Amino acid sequence: MIELQGLTKRHRAGDIETTALDTIDLAIEAGEYVAITGPSGCGKSTLLGLLGLLDRPSSGVYRLQGEDVAAKTSRELAAIRRGRIGFVFQSFNLVDELSVHDNVQLALRYGPLPDKAQRIRVAEVLERLGLAHRAAHHPSQLSGGQQQRVAIARAIAARPALLLADEPTGNLDSAHGQQVMRLLHELHAEGTTLVMVTHSAEHAALASRCVRLLDGRVLVDAHAEYLA
Repeated sequence: MIELQGLTKRHRAGDIETTALDTIDLAIEAGEYVAITGPSGCGKSTLLGLLGLLDRPSSGVYRLQGEDVAAKTSRELAAIRRGRIGFVFQSFNLVDELSVHDNVQLALRYGPLPDKAQRIRVAEVLERLGLAHRAAHHPSQLSGGQQQRVAIARAIAARPALLLADEPTGNLDSAHGQQVMRLLHELHAEGTTLVMVTHSAEHAALASRCVRLLDGRVLVDAHAEYLA
């Protein structure tokens, strides 16, 4: 599914250059559930942004489902994101002016499905996440847990092969956080490849594999049985 070779990301501010990721080598198989952990500033979110094609590496190779995507144009990257990758962010990133239904449908707007099929797909996803009765509401009318479920609904509406989650429970209380983690576990059990950035050791332990970063490098890459 994912193959990184020597992936490096540098940031420049004036004469100062910092290395956010330093020659990362990483392979993630289809169907894996991987937690990316490490202290603040170690490069976790930078790595997730590169995996999600939201940013470009400074150097190195990134193959997604066997396709080298590091040198793709912005238009090509956008098309790949729409068809293959779903995102769940800590801050939900919902559009306040749109209803729950329309927020979820945004993920399908530029895809191949006609409008009627899009509406059917949205209704199915909202029903699954227990949000059908909230379809006409706006994000400001929902609890934090409900907003995050809407964000997950939007992320999975296009049935992506890869789901990326950046601190998906970071803005939630423990009860709502557990609900979100159960949902992510269900999606993984159905075959979705899941890569999650988290500060929570408890949540990282739910993954089948943990990749720990330090100073932009992979410090530990181990499957769950070796982390117990």
